[in-house]
Amino acid sequence: MSGPAINHRNGPPPTTPSVSLLAGRSVSTPEEAAQATEENIQAGVDVIKCQVPLSYEEYKAIVDTAHKHNVKVHAHLYTERELSDAFRAGVDVLQHVGSAGVPLYSKELVKAIVDSGRPVVPTAAHRVFVWPATLDFPERLQHPQLKKDFPPEIYAEVQDSLKDYRSLRYFNTTDRQMFFGDADMHQWIESGAVIGMGTDSGTPMNFHIDALWREAKAFVDHGMSPQRVISALTRVNARIFNMGNDLGTIEAGKLADIIVVDGNPLFDIVALSHVETVVKDGVVYKKDGAAVDVPRRTSSSR
Repeated sequence: MSGPAINHRNGPPPTTPSVSLLAGRSVSTPEEAAQATEENIQAGVDVIKCQVPLSYEEYKAIVDTAHKHNVKVHAHLYTERELSDAFRAGVDVLQHVGSAGVPLYSKELVKAIVDSGRPVVPTAAHRVFVWPATLDFPERLQHPQLKKDFPPEIYAEVQDSLKDYRSLRYFNTTDRQMFFGDADMHQWIESGAVIGMGTDSGTPMNFHIDALWREAKAFVDHGMSPQRVISALTRVNARIFNMGNDLGTIEAGKLADIIVVDGNPLFDIVALSHVETVVKDGVVYKKDGAAVDVPRRTSSSR
């Protein structure tokens, strides 16, 4: 849980609680950035989320404050300057890098990020690949699972909002993003960067039911090995969540949270979506809804 994102103030501060919540915490100085970070942490957040645009000095104030409490900082980044400032300031996770259709980042900056081992989360599929997929198969907007997952009034509102999806402002720059999309993905894959998998799910036409599998498939289609993608989905993401000691790999002492799928994800990465069995906290959950309690064999198992 990140709480309100920290943003640089553009114009007058919000005047109502609802607008303030949507806008996040607005700051205009490093001191205000540090104070907003401290207040978020005292409220109990697990991670700090920065929103663009912030200055290097503001990023640095946020990072220094958060790290005093052993809290990680994530930043929403697009341009070369934003990425460079956040990286130099010590931001722990570099989010959305390349997903806005910006030209390639400089080789020097990419090399510095790769050498540091700092995770990047490109969130590549949510416009660049979801847009043509919807043009080719618009029926995906009425996927039966959506109707099951949403309350009736929310399902109706979502469907109404997508009646003329081609005109949505959200897709105004999709042509540009598609132009740079392939190169943006290759840049991170071929550089050897530590890549985490994020989806930006909840954005228009980017549904929770398939966003993660589309993201994984986009990386495989661009040359990332299925094994590396699975590692990004599990081991790297656990590290990003600061839970690497408990989750992300199958080994003694970690939580036995495991899925069993119908298919071989090393052959077809989308097989990961065909979940037959989930083992969580010592309980086996079958696809039909049945649960079987599995007794722990030793006191050291978790």
